Amino acid sequence: MTTLLLIVHGLIAVGLLGAVTHQAIAVWAPARQPAGSFAGRARSVSAPVYSTAIVVLYLCTAVLGGVLYPEYRLEVRSVIEQLKLWPAFGAFELKEHFAAIGLGMLPAYWVFWRAPLSTKHARTRAMLTVMLAFIVWWNFLTGHVLNNIRGFGA
Repeated sequence: MTTLLLIVHGLIAVGLLGAVTHQAIAVWAPARQPAGSFAGRARSVSAPVYSTAIVVLYLCTAVLGGVLYPEYRLEVRSVIEQLKLWPAFGAFELKEHFAAIGLGMLPAYWVFWRAPLSTKHARTRAMLTVMLAFIVWWNFLTGHVLNNIRGFGA
């Protein structure tokens, strides 16, 4: 059951990663001409469309991460400590803190991305988006590295 939950957690995280990355690109590097190239199409997406999906996917990922955490704490973290892999240990500690900060940011993120969008809050939306994107990318990469060190059920 844990393996199934881990797979679902990973799939939802990939969706979140894609949504927040598209939104961050659209906010920080908007398309200035008609989208013809791959990069142009990635830059020309409608950033507000992603806000609800990002909030829902972040919450789902956080809940599943919380369900999986006891297994990690008992099985994986002890191996990382025994092998004295302190950088990996510290990276996961940061992952936990960043995830909590992201959860705390979600209400502000949601409020600033709700329609109608005010032009005076464009910089705030951009900063919230890039911080959330950093958190999501950090957590995604850290989770994969730690799972590769000693995966569940190994």
